[in-house]
Amino acid sequence: QVQLVESGGGLVQPGGSLTLSCAAHGNSIYAMGWYCQVPGKERELVANINFSGGVTNYADSVKGRFTVSRDNAKNTVALQMNSLKPEDTAAYYCYAHVFLPHNNTVFPVWGQGTQVTVSS
Repeated sequence: QVQLVESGGGLVQPGGSLTLSCAAHGNSIYAMGWYCQVPGKERELVANINFSGGVTNYADSVKGRFTVSRDNAKNTVALQMNSLKPEDTAAYYCYAHVFLPHNNTVFPVWGQGTQVTVSS
């Protein structure tokens, strides 16, 4: 079974930077990425990255500030967050798409979440 372990969250001042990391343990991992969620709201996509690392997607609100990357040799994905704003405050969840060969589909596996709080 695939498991994802996140780290790197914490308290940071507006304008500061933070880097989140997610380590995947298992096989057949394809696309990976990050969602965020605040209480009472739906979980929203922040960024994702394909297997090769050559294709990335970002929410409009984080474009130019956040960078997603991955290291397939280590089965990790990272989210570098710069110029942080108070509205970035949320729980951040790593995910990975795990391939299901019997039906040629993938399903998402989620990390435990890590809290990012941007406040002065």
